[in-house]
Amino acid sequence: MILGVIPARYGSTRFPGKAIARLNEKTLIELVWERAKKAKRLDRLLVATDDDRIVKVVRKFGGEVVMTSAALPSGTDRVWQAAKETEAQIIVNIQGDEPLLTPPMIDQLVEGLRQESAAQMATLRYRMKGPEGYNDPNVVKVVTDQNGWALYFSRAPIPAHRSADAGSVVWYKHIGLYAYRRNFLEQFVGWAPSALESAEGLEQLRALERGARIKVLDSLQNTIGVDTPEDLKRVERLIKGA
Repeated sequence: MILGVIPARYGSTRFPGKAIARLNEKTLIELVWERAKKAKRLDRLLVATDDDRIVKVVRKFGGEVVMTSAALPSGTDRVWQAAKETEAQIIVNIQGDEPLLTPPMIDQLVEGLRQESAAQMATLRYRMKGPEGYNDPNVVKVVTDQNGWALYFSRAPIPAHRSADAGSVVWYKHIGLYAYRRNFLEQFVGWAPSALESAEGLEQLRALERGARIKVLDSLQNTIGVDTPEDLKRVERLIKGA
């Protein structure tokens, strides 16, 4: 079974309650659910939350929701707590603050993990050119080897392009959707946070520091995560203009 889990915590530091913030007459979590539900490769989709207010909203629009501990340190831990009660062998972590994700992005992750037996997890990148976002620490970058295996993720501008003109810089933005093999996800949440993870604030570095292999696939679609009320307004404008 292939399971999609949308972790949705109420107490976001920069935007408390963002999962149930309204965007074009619907809540953020409902928009993400509707898009994820259209993925062809998912057998089941869950919202995993720590708050009764989110439970109420999800049940109202007909989604399946499970309550997880409020003490969990991350969304990945929340995903595993929901997934371990199922028989899922591939688990997709679908960020609840990515309302512009598309169903093919989820399907691409699942197929990538299915086809690459050496991969323990898979994620996406989007090709960027020019300076916009390149120096922004809120935009995570990824570099890979020639076969698409992750070498490093960073909030810093990587690769550095020291001699390149800013307008010609080519780099890859990391899109924070993940597919995991069940046994790997169970291992991952049992590992202590690593030094690089703590320095960058990026969980996936815990996997790299442990020697795990992460397959990075090229997405044809960019996304914008909602971290602040301003981001929500930006996404709302984009959706209205589509």
